[in-house]
Amino acid sequence: MGVNILGTGVYTPSITVTNEMMSKIVETSDEWITTRTGISSRNMSNGEPTWYMGAEAAKAAIAEAGIDSKDIGLIIDATITADFHTPSTACIIQREIGAVGAACVDVNAACSGFIYGFDMAMRYLMTDDTLKYALVVANENLSKITNFEDRTTCVLFGDGAAAVVIEKSDKLYTSWLSADGTGAQYLYCKGDPAANAFMGEDKLSVPDGTDENITHHYLVQDGKEVYKFATKALPTAATKAAEKIGLDITEVDYFVPHQANVRILETAAKNLGVSMDKFIVTLDHHGNTSSASVPIALDEAIKSGKIKRGDKLCLVGFGAGLTLGAAIIEY
Repeated sequence: MGVNILGTGVYTPSITVTNEMMSKIVETSDEWITTRTGISSRNMSNGEPTWYMGAEAAKAAIAEAGIDSKDIGLIIDATITADFHTPSTACIIQREIGAVGAACVDVNAACSGFIYGFDMAMRYLMTDDTLKYALVVANENLSKITNFEDRTTCVLFGDGAAAVVIEKSDKLYTSWLSADGTGAQYLYCKGDPAANAFMGEDKLSVPDGTDENITHHYLVQDGKEVYKFATKALPTAATKAAEKIGLDITEVDYFVPHQANVRILETAAKNLGVSMDKFIVTLDHHGNTSSASVPIALDEAIKSGKIKRGDKLCLVGFGAGLTLGAAIIEY
């Protein structure tokens, strides 16, 4: 059993930040960024909240699917940049699109978030005959957790959202999800510290591998460790998913990977034994949009005509957590 993608949609904010613009706020250059990351520009929020971008992408996906939003029974939203601790971003999107009564939940699996949410939605569809359509949204406002004084990270990230409407079908489907929490300290963003009216002066210190001196809510990354993880995670996840059904990985028509860094993608493709011609790459003009990068790339490849019905796709993500996952589907 598998899923059928009925519609995809994207929302990218109006501000386009080029490498030249980046070089005016930090010590960097277009050549330095392009050669090391493959990124030339990225979109950033002009005040749009995360939920708004997700809702706009969802509306576009629903319109393309040609369904009534009231028939959506499940909304899964993947994000690490929610606007509220509560309610969930999925609940706000439900309100905005009029999907009355749909179950709503957010997932946080960082850059693998869309893969996790997509796989969860498939499993709900497979086990509930009353569930007709599911909506999976990935929306990120990474610019609000980016340190624009850190030239090694601020040039990487962009904002945006994408969504897919799916239904169950008998098409090809296999997936594999995993995580390695021992690498959690290699990519993180601190949240609110413990604080209440009854706390004493002696506070519990937990040596979790993160920097105790960091008090801000910006992304912190150990680039070398993340690179080592990512170049292995992509081929591992794709291969494990294929092995579940005895599929030769070379039968995949296109890989739609998390758009982190072109060097990571090139090395991962080599490790996988697959030509880069099979990789959908959009990071040159979107940058790293975390959970939104896979569905943004998917939508773009579909809209351009590159991906066609019947193609076998491997959607694959890897990111903070450390998380990794892949879903191989027939479009």
